[in-house]
Amino acid sequence: MGESNTNADEDLLLKEFFAEVSEVERENEVIRILSCFKLNPFEFMNLPFDSSPEDVKKQYRKLSLMVHPDKCKHPQAKEAFGALAKAQQQLLDQQERDYILSQVTAAKEEFRAKRKKQLKKDTASKLKSLVDEGKSEQQYEQSEEFQQELKLKVRELLTEQEWRRRKMSMRISEEEGRLKKDEEEQKEMWKRKREHEEQWEGTREQRVSSWRDFMKAGKKSKKGELRPPKLKTEDPNKSYVQRPLKRG
Repeated sequence: MGESNTNADEDLLLKEFFAEVSEVERENEVIRILSCFKLNPFEFMNLPFDSSPEDVKKQYRKLSLMVHPDKCKHPQAKEAFGALAKAQQQLLDQQERDYILSQVTAAKEEFRAKRKKQLKKDTASKLKSLVDEGKSEQQYEQSEEFQQELKLKVRELLTEQEWRRRKMSMRISEEEGRLKKDEEEQKEMWKRKREHEEQWEGTREQRVSSWRDFMKAGKKSKKGELRPPKLKTEDPNKSYVQRPLKRG
């Protein structure tokens, strides 16, 4: 009962909020969404990295009503509405969310390592950090300056990961293309070989018949052929001199 009353109150607040939203504000939100870094769904939702799935759902409901094509006259409202829907889907998908947050963690660790080096050089800051027992570090990471730097660093890391993914995808595609080409060439070779064998087998009778005809013609020519007379060694008219055979 309490939960249903809470939802009703939220609906009422949303209606009052959107009654006050001007067309200019709606169009500005469309422009903001379409100018976001495309690999970071948190930017589309305009939420910090530590937002919960429940925060994502509430923010989506609010922003999607602002840029809904039926309520916003901006020509690209439909595109902005679709971008929001995709961002919400990514942040509610545990695997996608974990991937984004892993890049956030990597960015934070890089900043912390860099800041640690700076503190080693700056003795006063180092002493202050030890006295505050880490409170100064927490304050620094919650500052607007750090959040902005973090957002830019996450953009950089996501871009690097996407570039690696695309390069890997290209290599896989090239390898698949090469394998497909080799397979097609192999198929063509076997096809030509099979056609040659079929052609050879198809002319077998013709070859056998030609060989039989040749053999028959050869036998006939031997019976009726004219041969020159053999010359005898004692023939006085012979045109050559027989050399004596060497013995011994």
